[in-house]
Amino acid sequence: MKKKIFRITGYVMMFCGLFVLGFFTYRKISREIYLGRLLRENIIFEVPELDIKVPVLEGTDSKSLQVAAGHFEGKGSPGKGNYCIAGHNSTIYAEVFNELDNIGVGDVMYVYDIDSGRTKYTYVVTDYSIVSPDDTSVLSESSEPIITVISCTDDGEFRQVVRGRLQ
Repeated sequence: MKKKIFRITGYVMMFCGLFVLGFFTYRKISREIYLGRLLRENIIFEVPELDIKVPVLEGTDSKSLQVAAGHFEGKGSPGKGNYCIAGHNSTIYAEVFNELDNIGVGDVMYVYDIDSGRTKYTYVVTDYSIVSPDDTSVLSESSEPIITVISCTDDGEFRQVVRGRLQ
């Protein structure tokens, strides 16, 4: 009788384990397919040195930032003005900018604009700084074509800001 209970318990545990594994595999594959579609249909931001390549969605609402980087509406466009984007530095949401604190002055960032047939804009990092969350001066317009990339610091208390100039 004991052997039978252990055997049944083992089968139930094995089935539960396979179910959980299958569920997380399905979620991972679904997310990768969705990410692939976003990369085909949207502007792409890339920092090769940090292995960052993410789609940029229009808007910085919670839904957009959970899956990609977001463009601050009305703040520049690729190759024009101050093109401002933001993304999470988080283990909970899209981990798009978790490595951003490793960027250095002189590193290269690329923006691929879908509206102009995937024109590639090359920006060179000119500045890295930490600012308070209410410092919106980093979003100010610019007559020069620059990019501003914003993410929270690891502890979430401040914002890290990367600035780049169009090459």
